[in-house]
Amino acid sequence: MSERRIACARIADLPLAAEWRAHPEWRGQPLVVAEGEGARAELISVSPEAARVGVRRGASVAHARSVCAELVVRVVSPASGRAARDTLLDAALACAPRARLAAPDRGAFANEAAVFVDASGIQSLFRSEAGFATALAARIRGLGLPADVAIASSCSVARIAARQIGVADTDPCRSEASEGRVLTLPPERERAFLAPLPIDLLAPDDALAGSLTRFGVHRVRDLLALPRRGLTHRLGKDALGLIRLAEGRAQEPPLPELRETRLAEAIDLETPAERIEPLLFVLQGLLSRLLERLDARHLGCGDLALQLDLDGGGRDARQIGVAAPTADLRVLVRLLRHALESRAIAAPVLGVSIETRGRPLRRDQLDLFRPAGPAPAVLGETLAALQSLCGEERIGAPLAPDSHHPDAEGLLPFAPSPASPAANGPPRSGGAGDALATGALALRALRPPLPAQVRSQQHRPVWLRSAVANGRVVRCAGPWRTTGGWWSPEGRFAFDHFDVQSEDGVVVRLRFDHVGRVWQIDALYD
Repeated sequence: MSERRIACARIADLPLAAEWRAHPEWRGQPLVVAEGEGARAELISVSPEAARVGVRRGASVAHARSVCAELVVRVVSPASGRAARDTLLDAALACAPRARLAAPDRGAFANEAAVFVDASGIQSLFRSEAGFATALAARIRGLGLPADVAIASSCSVARIAARQIGVADTDPCRSEASEGRVLTLPPERERAFLAPLPIDLLAPDDALAGSLTRFGVHRVRDLLALPRRGLTHRLGKDALGLIRLAEGRAQEPPLPELRETRLAEAIDLETPAERIEPLLFVLQGLLSRLLERLDARHLGCGDLALQLDLDGGGRDARQIGVAAPTADLRVLVRLLRHALESRAIAAPVLGVSIETRGRPLRRDQLDLFRPAGPAPAVLGETLAALQSLCGEERIGAPLAPDSHHPDAEGLLPFAPSPASPAANGPPRSGGAGDALATGALALRALRPPLPAQVRSQQHRPVWLRSAVANGRVVRCAGPWRTTGGWWSPEGRFAFDHFDVQSEDGVVVRLRFDHVGRVWQIDALYD
């Protein structure tokens, strides 16, 4: 059995990374993220471009604007932060089946986001741990997030190593190109790696950090040099947990194998959206980021749940069905447009959330003895496009309902089954080809049936006028009576059907409705 190896992918500044992910056009500009509103709001994240001109974390918005007039100020968005954190997990699951998000930390690492990934036995796929770490960093970067990756024997050591990558360059103006670095720690080198690190990388609470500072403990090796019994007696059990962390012996549960495929994207709007077009522009960005996450996990987009946060505290929730899993952005935008236009929005929109459950895209097993048909993914996109044009209730496979009513119909979700070899062979005798050769007619139903004016003799039609057939009846067969639903005043029906040919050469199926006392044409013979 191979030894346990854990990779930790860490985003040093999640609020800033979330804004870059939602607004790629702001990369390279002086950008800050503030907590609170107004000129006294405190800056919690500062981009390298803003840091170069003297803007620092902890300053007020008013002070930062006085330093940099071109500063872009954003208020921290919990919705964007959650979406960015979940995107980090999706990127991890694209590389390994077992992963878990790290719990949020405190103090100097409050803006941090990290995910732990099972890296045991990855040499067979990536040839080396460094190759796996590089692929994981590239996958995260492809989803619009900068992350450093470290691999060690435990989650705690891997997280500390990832932090060390981020703080190794003490220049606050470091460029974005320096992000995405990787580090692999063999088990025999972990203790030597941890020894010279500052205690702050272990993220102790403020009280414990102050006590260690008074004792002159600044490095991990200083902490490990102290006697365990005396340290625990003076500082409490939290000091013992910090020692286990420094030794790489912290107790950790195994990483779970996640099977949840529900994904969500959300954003808080700076200005209320009162019209559909600006709202669709925002929704298109959310959908594009959602599809990138689904693609990373090799899934298609299923049914959508749209939630609009309205001005005044109200919410507008809408469900959008998707006929087949798809990754076509244009089709999904059309579906959202149709859902928004079907019912007016009661108030301006302040926030938007889209949620879906990823569904596997259809795959096709090719047959050696027949040509390849259309790709299942193309079929799914076609079904979704037809649904956006015709409506959800009009797309599917025909279903024969359990009813004798001639107008009864139904639909099932369209799911083509693979054709058997016998179905592709030559036509058997008595099939459709023989029927056409002998002049057999096809019956085409008319929904709804067409009204007709009819003159009858001895309860048989002799003349008719309608939109499809007119004139004297030259041939007539019938009647065939169909009745049912006698127990229900609303559902009862009784029809007398006649196959008639008018003098203009048209053959129709004519019926007399005994309940409504009207004549109708409900089918044509082609």
